[in-house]
Amino acid sequence: METLSKAYALAKNNNGAPGTDGVTFAAIEAQGVATFLEQIQDELVQRTYVPLPARRQEIPKDGGKVRVLSIPAIRDRVVQGALKLILEPIFEADFQPGSFGYRPKRTAHEAVDRVARAIVQEKTRIIDIDLRSYFDNVRHDRLLAKVARRVDDADVLHLLKLMLKANGQRGVPQGGVISPLLSNLYLAEVDRMLERAKETTRYGKYTYIEYARFADDLVVLIDAYQRHDWLMAAVEKRLREEFAELQVEINEEKSRNVEPRRKLRLPGFRFPPDAQPSGRMACQLHAKAQEANCVAAEAQRRVPPLPIATSGSGREVD
Repeated sequence: METLSKAYALAKNNNGAPGTDGVTFAAIEAQGVATFLEQIQDELVQRTYVPLPARRQEIPKDGGKVRVLSIPAIRDRVVQGALKLILEPIFEADFQPGSFGYRPKRTAHEAVDRVARAIVQEKTRIIDIDLRSYFDNVRHDRLLAKVARRVDDADVLHLLKLMLKANGQRGVPQGGVISPLLSNLYLAEVDRMLERAKETTRYGKYTYIEYARFADDLVVLIDAYQRHDWLMAAVEKRLREEFAELQVEINEEKSRNVEPRRKLRLPGFRFPPDAQPSGRMACQLHAKAQEANCVAAEAQRRVPPLPIATSGSGREVD
């Protein structure tokens, strides 16, 4: 109950619109938070808990495109939040230093600093990778297998499978409380491969590969010296092999090899075309690089409420 209570407090702090059941925080508070959490706890213990399909909301993006945000019901946000509180410390211990997106005490600014330092160190051959519809195409079976390697708990795996299947046969919904953690876990092996490449090619204190990943945006920087020409092709080949193994598609239209004097799309940032590969790089915060929880909270605040009010159990209020 303590974990559920903490998860509820976090969900309430983020506020947000109701899910498909129309239940609001005001309705839950009126009913009684303790009663609401006890009902969830009973369903979890008896294995009768079934998550509701998330409410889908389109959020405008640049170029006339939209981001489809999934808004879980508050009860499901609480369960996801509780599971995240349990799992996050386990997987954070496995995540690599080059991963910055949606992680505790890590920001897009730190990813930019890492890349700027690499450019100053003459790592100026850059592989800029964008993944096509990444969040929509995560394979559930592979994701659950990754969780099972570290978590030997049938109840946790059962609950996680329910959460994933509630919104389709593959993918992790953008807007789900636990989705950022799961999306990082799915790509963790890519980060480990890059760390191995970085250490394998190290010469004393000098490294010839650096990288920064912010969710589904990845930048890899290779040393510019001619004797390291082979590294560019070797790293790109291994990246493609890793993504193929995960059945994650590279967006060839947005992915490219770039020079720092050209516009470089970084995880959540964009270097201007006149940036110099020395000193602290000037950069502009790009709209797509908001923290996942901030994106979800802001979007939910903009979503109009459903035309009905319900109690915590999902029953309409007269």
